[in-house]
This record gives sequence, structure tokens and C-alpha cells, in this order.
Amino acid sequence: MSTESASLKNHNTFALPVNAAHLVIAEQIEMMIKAWQKAQKRKEPFLVLGEGSNVLFLEDFAGTVMINKLEGIEAKEGQDTWHLHVSAGENWHHLVSYTLKCGMPGLENMALIPGLVGSAPIQNIGAYGIELQQVCEYVDLLNLTTGEIDRMDPQRCEFGYRESIFKHKFKEGFVIVAVGLRLNKQWSPLLNYGNLTKLDPQTVTPQQVFDAVCAMRRSKLPDPRITGNAGSFFKNPQVSAETAERMLAQYPSMPHYPQADGQVKLAAGWLIDQCSLKGHQIGGAAVNSLQALVLVNADNASSQDVVALAKHVRNTVAERFGIWLEPEVRFIGATGELDAVEVLS
Repeated sequence: MSTESASLKNHNTFALPVNAAHLVIAEQIEMMIKAWQKAQKRKEPFLVLGEGSNVLFLEDFAGTVMINKLEGIEAKEGQDTWHLHVSAGENWHHLVSYTLKCGMPGLENMALIPGLVGSAPIQNIGAYGIELQQVCEYVDLLNLTTGEIDRMDPQRCEFGYRESIFKHKFKEGFVIVAVGLRLNKQWSPLLNYGNLTKLDPQTVTPQQVFDAVCAMRRSKLPDPRITGNAGSFFKNPQVSAETAERMLAQYPSMPHYPQADGQVKLAAGWLIDQCSLKGHQIGGAAVNSLQALVLVNADNASSQDVVALAKHVRNTVAERFGIWLEPEVRFIGATGELDAVEVLS
């Protein structure tokens, strides 16, 4: 389905009143290729969206926005593992629920992460101690120009913290059409974060982990169907062990998570909270009063309101702690993605 001059309000979870010159709902790969060819012919920009849960539109988009609606989940049983082939247009949380119901645990810590499966490798999504790269077997990438599908192993995906090759080399002219996942039959719970630490590793079930993760997320994160938001707005910063030690001397209760590379991950929400920014509002945009890491569309916010608020939060944290937060949300201008840090600098 293709629409001229369409509203994107229902296609970005910030619910910002922006439009696209053309909107395509693609349910087949052939539709994707056709939409790309048309955009090329018109010499206009092209953007692939899932549920728009991790984007901030700064203005109207001057080209084609294509919504990925490829659906289907296939599961194969190996000797020690389950192998899943999941189409990119499947809802991520639906996939997590489906695997649990089918007795294939391993994704429960990533319950309720918004968005579609196709967006998961781009951000290398993660929560409560696990990231997509730990369960990813491959990513099927469609070259929109040639129509060929390249099956990429995790090494080629260049996964990092909320980072992958799909944000860079394969940002334009390519679209993820499916993701392969590998889940170990030998399940062991990951209980290092939040209320999960209260669960007994000897007796806990995957369903209990799932329920606890859902309860934590629902208690902290506003529902975008009610209050527009894009989830965690900033990445959790990583600092040197020396910096973390110095900060802990001043703030002994500061949440901190030592990483394998010797760095220490800090909680961006905690840093923002320490600056007394919960509830702070600029125009129609506000810092969520329950979870400071979330910026919300509190009252018919404009894109400029959200940018002004993000800039204020970033500058305030930098003044207080000497740490510059980086947005996790992707910033989209009229012709494509912009460097979010540059926009806020």
C-alpha cells in the first residue's frame, strides 16, 4: 500500500505531527524493492521504519518512508539449541512471549522492549544483562538495488553497545528482512539487575523472570500509546574505573556495573535524576516523572521542544558530572538520519 503526503503521527511513538512525502506499507520483499526503485527514480530520500519506537523526527520527511510489515516465525529444534528464523516485521515483545509459550526460553530479559524484530540488530537491543548479539545467529540483509539477500553472521554485524554495522555501512539502500536466533536448551537465568536479584536462581522459572521484567518496565516506562515517548532517550555511559571510583567516593549508592573491558557502565537515568530534572518541561516535552531516562510528549510537543529538552538535560548532566550523554534515539531530518550528538551540541 502506498500513500502520497501521509501523516507519520501513528508511525512514531513520540506521536509528533510530522508528514512524509510518500508512505509505503510493505508486506512483501517485492514491494520493498519497488518502493526503493520509485524513490531512486524520483531522486528522493528513503527511510525504513518498523514501529517508529526509537526515532525522533526533527521535521517533515521529504521522501519515502517504508514500513516493514514482513511477518512469520519458524522454529527448528537442534540437539542442544532452538533455531528461530523471524521475519523483520514481527513485533519483538510478541516474539518473546511466543518463544516462552513454546517452551523456548532465553529472551525473557528483553521482554517489552518496543519495536520490531528487524530493528533489534540495528540497535543491538538489550536489557537486564543480555544483548541481542548473545542470541543472534544471523541477519538476512536485502540489497534493495540488486534484490539479493545476504546472510550475515554476528561477526560481520559489528555489534557494540547499541551499535552495529547497520547504522553505518548498510544504512542506505539495504533493509533487514529476517533475523536468526539461537536459544540454548540448557537454560540458566540472568538475575544481575533490578528486582531480578531478589529471585532465587535455584528455583526461578523463565516465566517468573519474564513477569518480573514486565513489572519493572511497566512501573518505570510510560506506555507510548498513552504518552508519546521513544523509551530510553540516552545511552548508559561507560567511564574508566578511575572515574567510577572517584564518583563512588562522592556518591556511594551510585548504580554502577563493571564491564568485561575494564570500563564501568553508569545509569544515565540516575545521573539525570541527581540533577533534579524529573518532571522538568520545555514547551510540550518533559522528563518523565517516574524514569528520568525517558523524555515524553506531555502536551502536544513539537520536535523542537524535544530537542531543546534533550539539550538541556545533556548540558546539565555534563555540568554536574563531567559526563556527556549520547542519545540512543535516532534523529531523522528532512532527508535522512542526522548525527544526534551534533544536533544537541
